[in-house]
Amino acid sequence: MSASADDRPAPGFLARRLQGLRVWWTMLVISLEERLVYRGDFILGTAMRFLPIVTQVFLWTAVFGATRSGDIAGYSRDDIVAYYLLTMVSRAFSSMPGLAGGIARGIRDGSVKKYLVQPVDYVGYLLAARIAHKLVYYAVAVIPFAAVFFVCRGFFPPLPDAATMLAFGLSLVLSFLLGFFMEATLGMLGFWFLEVSSIVFAYMLVQYLLSGHMFPLDMLAGIPTGVPGVSVAEVVRFLPFEYTAYFPAAVWLGKVRGAELVRSLVVEAAWVVVMMAACRLAWRRGTARYSAFGG
Repeated sequence: MSASADDRPAPGFLARRLQGLRVWWTMLVISLEERLVYRGDFILGTAMRFLPIVTQVFLWTAVFGATRSGDIAGYSRDDIVAYYLLTMVSRAFSSMPGLAGGIARGIRDGSVKKYLVQPVDYVGYLLAARIAHKLVYYAVAVIPFAAVFFVCRGFFPPLPDAATMLAFGLSLVLSFLLGFFMEATLGMLGFWFLEVSSIVFAYMLVQYLLSGHMFPLDMLAGIPTGVPGVSVAEVVRFLPFEYTAYFPAAVWLGKVRGAELVRSLVVEAAWVVVMMAACRLAWRRGTARYSAFGG
């Protein structure tokens, strides 16, 4: 006589983990298929991202042409151009366009409620969707990136050693996770605020300025804060933003070495853990007080 469903033993921890991984893999595959639906639009949007490169080269050439110094904050013109190209790579990993707004919109219109009744982890689903987005993006962008870096190879110093390249790759992976959990946490403010677009805009502005995407953060070292012996650069270093653009580029260019490099990677990993915990906490607290309408 066969055992009833109630008599069957509950799946063990390993079986539950494997089942969760299979669900997550399925979500990743579905997200990849969704990204490949509008291939022409995606390719055009990716190509347009490379147009500002020419502007930046002309801009910094003009800046260095107007100054008598051969370098600014330890960066030559070639260093600045190389730095800007590397921050494009960093930002391609850490930027999460539409993530925070999409989460807040789903909370507001009630569509997020399906993740409360289905056996799907919402944060895990969002992470799978973003990984799919990045995989498709780099599959499309690898040729333009290779072409741009080949044309601009004269701006770069010699290739760093293998350990530096490994640290650079690790910093990019951590920057992706940090950018994801920061924006996901921001989007979950929609559980407490009806409209978060202004908050998201303010965050994007601050993040763009303090991440080092506009200029190397070393240039802030001489700007005082009003506190004796403390510069703006030192204050910015206490924030997680630099790891989304400045830090990976500085690693490749050899601006961060040795013990400082190891310490910075540990700090970046710690920020990932902190923001992951904040994201999970915001999701649990938000759904506990959520009343869904519409959807």
